[in-house]
Amino acid sequence: MLKQVQHDENLALYIHWPFCVSKCPYCDFNSHVRASVDQAEWREALLKDLAWEAEMLPDRRIGSIFFGGGTPSLMEPATAAALIDAADRHWGFASDVEITLEANPSSVETARFADLAAAGVNRVSLGLQSLDDRALRFLGRAHDVGEGLAALAVAQQVFGRVSFDLIYALPGQNEAAWSAELDRALGFGTSHLSLYQLTVEPGTRFATLAARGELVPLSPDDAATLFELTRDRTDAAGLPAYEISNHARPGAESRHNLAYWRYQTYAGIGPGAHGRRGGAATQRHRKPENWLSGLARNGHGIVEEIAIAPQEAALERLLMGLRLREGITLASVADVIDLGAVERLEAQGLMVREAERLRVLPAGMLLLDAILAEIAIA
Repeated sequence: MLKQVQHDENLALYIHWPFCVSKCPYCDFNSHVRASVDQAEWREALLKDLAWEAEMLPDRRIGSIFFGGGTPSLMEPATAAALIDAADRHWGFASDVEITLEANPSSVETARFADLAAAGVNRVSLGLQSLDDRALRFLGRAHDVGEGLAALAVAQQVFGRVSFDLIYALPGQNEAAWSAELDRALGFGTSHLSLYQLTVEPGTRFATLAARGELVPLSPDDAATLFELTRDRTDAAGLPAYEISNHARPGAESRHNLAYWRYQTYAGIGPGAHGRRGGAATQRHRKPENWLSGLARNGHGIVEEIAIAPQEAALERLLMGLRLREGITLASVADVIDLGAVERLEAQGLMVREAERLRVLPAGMLLLDAILAEIAIA
């Protein structure tokens, strides 16, 4: 039976599993390829890191857990079960707790879905990334479309809520091709889609290829056309964008990610995980071996814990909140925004102030970085 604990704000818990079978050429996440992983050692280490965070954040209840990576579907279901049970013992769960796990659609990982659901996972985020085999090869994915769709079918049978990721605005991709792929994706009936434009991140294999001229990103104008098409098509299908890249039926939004974007308290455990608690930012050691060593030394994997000044917190709240269609309350960022700049952007149809909230309009989402640079007072 779930233990109920009262608190004004539910806690979001992030658990990082850092291992992957291979490193995708576009990925700049904290992921590592290792010849073997001692599952029992990692289970105990994550439980120890979790216990430390529970001591730092007493008298809470868990609203959401997110297993991210890396590839957390490579984690043994027994490890997920142990961590979910420990989180319940430490904090207690909200009655509608959301427990998400990111999964790759390989046949090996799909075979674990039923056991992961039995462990308590009730939402899966599936990394399909494309519905085109040639694009999957370009993206360095180990699965093909057939394997991905088989995994999606199993996920929809096993989990209460299913989301999947697609990457678009690939080099040479045109409007007709993405439109057809998006229509197919919307036809699968999931309540949530994460649709990301390809970004060439520093330090990735794609960045090396781009520097050599061997990879030519889609032009900004063409990418903008695909972004607008995506917004229009998902709106019409009843899965509007509630964040720049995330689309959901009303009520099916990722509660865990909303906790980040609304700048609520969240705890992060595992290599490289970040957290925000008690006016401080926490970060764990990124390299798995360093995280294990720090944990053995100190009882936790934290490499850095820094107090966040009020103005810095307001700026972070602004940066996160304007990603959302709902926007942000003006009062929460009053000290860090230039209202004159906001008025200019309102006149251009890029932002709007209403009911004491500030929102970026759809036309402004394409220009969000520039908008933030213009309105934020450093």
